Amino acid sequence: MLSPEARPYIDASVPVLREHGVTITRLFYKNMFEAHPELTNLFNMGNQANGSQQQSLAAAVFAYAAHYADSSALAPVVNRIVHKHVSIGLTAEHYPIVGKHLLGAIESTLGEAATPELMDAWREAYWLLADTLIEAEKNLYRELHTQPGELFPMRVTEVQPQSELVTSFKLEPTNGTALPPFQPGQYLSVAVTFADGSRQLRQYSLSDSPSQPWLKISVKRELEGESTPAGHVSNWLHDNVEVGSTLLITAPCGDFTPNVESDEPIVLLSAGIGITPMISVLNRIAEVNPNRRVIFGHATRDISYHAHQSDKKTALEKMPNLSITTFYEHCEDVPDNVYVGFMNLKDLPDWEYSDTNVYMCGPIKFMQVQWQSLLDAGAPMTKLHREIFGPELLDHLL
Repeated sequence: MLSPEARPYIDASVPVLREHGVTITRLFYKNMFEAHPELTNLFNMGNQANGSQQQSLAAAVFAYAAHYADSSALAPVVNRIVHKHVSIGLTAEHYPIVGKHLLGAIESTLGEAATPELMDAWREAYWLLADTLIEAEKNLYRELHTQPGELFPMRVTEVQPQSELVTSFKLEPTNGTALPPFQPGQYLSVAVTFADGSRQLRQYSLSDSPSQPWLKISVKRELEGESTPAGHVSNWLHDNVEVGSTLLITAPCGDFTPNVESDEPIVLLSAGIGITPMISVLNRIAEVNPNRRVIFGHATRDISYHAHQSDKKTALEKMPNLSITTFYEHCEDVPDNVYVGFMNLKDLPDWEYSDTNVYMCGPIKFMQVQWQSLLDAGAPMTKLHREIFGPELLDHLL
């Protein structure tokens, strides 16, 4: 617990962090990577280039300063960060490095306002959070029976185009060992070493049932945008991986784990590549409880960008109480259960908002719109769940 002496200084930092948070985190990453270039192999340099990593950390620092006394509000955020850290192999040895450069960036940005008392308070606050994360990460490594940074070689046994931009890769152990267990909704990290010796890890949701004798990931080719670089790892996988290739993966992680064993109705809403964890959930429910009521809504650009259509067709044949509604931004000949435009709550089947769990995955704007629409319709926040990792994870705290 933060000491009474430190609390007034952290409280006073909240408006400053709201205004200068991104400036602080940009300086933090710049200085840390200059001093420790080896850490670029752990951090997502694509997110560094598009600025989302800096925004994410700024939001997390602000949220911590504003809610350090409310453990119930911070617990879901901490848990998601722990899973992400374990997926990239972060260890206790990294925290002094991060602390040094984060505190240094705060001091440099605030200038004369960074009094010794303020910096002592932030040093205490940082290590209070760091110790919490370190302990939780140790426990998760132990639970997963894996070591920090441990990678498992997997042979690619099938490469299957799913849509215009999405391709699925089936993975099986190279040495005949058992597959790592996972829960539908989780992801794994893929490590790629490039020709220049640099290495990057990226997280991809698993896109099939855990009962299969393989792991499957579905990867979207990320094209260069006006403000975003092309996907370095994702595009490399599309361009270089074929049947017989070997990929290095981590143990599956992630706390977005819909209850697939329950008999209660469930709603799965996705857009774009966000369909991948939902397909894992759907395929598992089709195996263990095919009579369960499932409402499945998906939005994408058009039919050519619609991934995993065969999985949904198979699920419909097995599940009499499955409702699938699709939304295309563009569509000339509109088939049944397809709407033209963005996903709209009124076009989905009715369900009992007050006691039905709704799971969402997709672009930030999509989830923000659906989240707000559901709240406006009377769904309690406790029934709404999102698969995200970024500034939007903290919407309810900012």
